[in-house]
Amino acid sequence: MQSVLLYLHGFQSSPASLKATQMAEWVGAHRPDIQVVIPAQPNTPAAAWAAIEQAIAALPVGCRLGVVGSSLGGFMATRVAERYGCRAVLVNPAVRPHELLHDYLGPQQNPYSGEHFELTEAHMQELVELAVPVSAPERLWVLQQQADEVLDYRKALAEYRFARLTIECEGNHAFVGFERYCAQIVHFLGL
Repeated sequence: MQSVLLYLHGFQSSPASLKATQMAEWVGAHRPDIQVVIPAQPNTPAAAWAAIEQAIAALPVGCRLGVVGSSLGGFMATRVAERYGCRAVLVNPAVRPHELLHDYLGPQQNPYSGEHFELTEAHMQELVELAVPVSAPERLWVLQQQADEVLDYRKALAEYRFARLTIECEGNHAFVGFERYCAQIVHFLGL
C-alpha cells in the first residue's frame, strides 16, 4: 500500500517554505517509499481547502495518508484528519483563525509568490465554516513552541488538550529545530 505524506503550509507561505522543504528532504533521504505531496494553496480559505481536496482526490486509491500542517496549515490538517480519518501533526497550529486573521483584513501580498490579494470579512466567514470539532484527538500530535510571536500557544493547548502535545520553551512561529522531529513525525503518522 502506497504511503503519502501531505504537507500543508500556512497563510502567506508556499510549498517552498523551510519546514516543507526539510520534511520532503528527510523523507527523500530516509523513506523514499513515501510520496510527499505539498500542494500550493491559494491565499484565501475556501480556495485553499478546494486545492487540498483536489490534491487528496489525486492520490492513489487506498493509500495510507498522513498529514502535517503548520500554522493555518495546522487548522486545515485538523480538518483533513477529521474528514479522512488519518493522523495529523500540527506545528504551531492556528486556532480560531478567523479571529487571528481579522487583524490582517485588507490588501495583502504573498511573500513567496508575490501575488496580491485582499483579505475580507467573507474570508473570515469561510474560516468559521471550515472549522471542525476534534472527535479523535488520539490521531493528532501538536508541536508547539511557547515563544511563537504570531500565535498564543495557550490557545492551541486548550483546543487540543486531549491530543499528544509537545511544548517547547522559547522558539518562534517558524518552529526552530523542526528538522529534529521528521523521523518521529513519520512514525506517528504510521507511514
